[in-house]
Amino acid sequence: MGRNYFFYIAILLTVAITVGSLISLKNELQIGVQISDKILHAFGYFMLTISWLLAYGIKSALLKSTMLIAIAVFIYGIIIEILQGVLTDIRQADLYDVFANFTGIAVAIIFFSLVLKKN
Repeated sequence: MGRNYFFYIAILLTVAITVGSLISLKNELQIGVQISDKILHAFGYFMLTISWLLAYGIKSALLKSTMLIAIAVFIYGIIIEILQGVLTDIRQADLYDVFANFTGIAVAIIFFSLVLKKN
């Protein structure tokens, strides 16, 4: 898959996380399995970080580029948390969500460095 596809996937995930984080989910889709909100945060930011790393391809193989992407995604997560506290009535900013986001980002960097970068 070409880098352009990964770029579009990264943009789509960024928009989806932004919208999903800031809209009201009064009529949430109920499923039979309970999943921790923190696991969803970690998984979402894992996927977001991986998508941006893949979008930048060989450039992200450099430690500096990888760290810049990780920092940008982390700051994005903090901004989303602040916006949740300011713009929404139903959602609130949560420091534990920031920690979960960081965990997803860290796991993505490790996974990318050990698995994807070598391929």
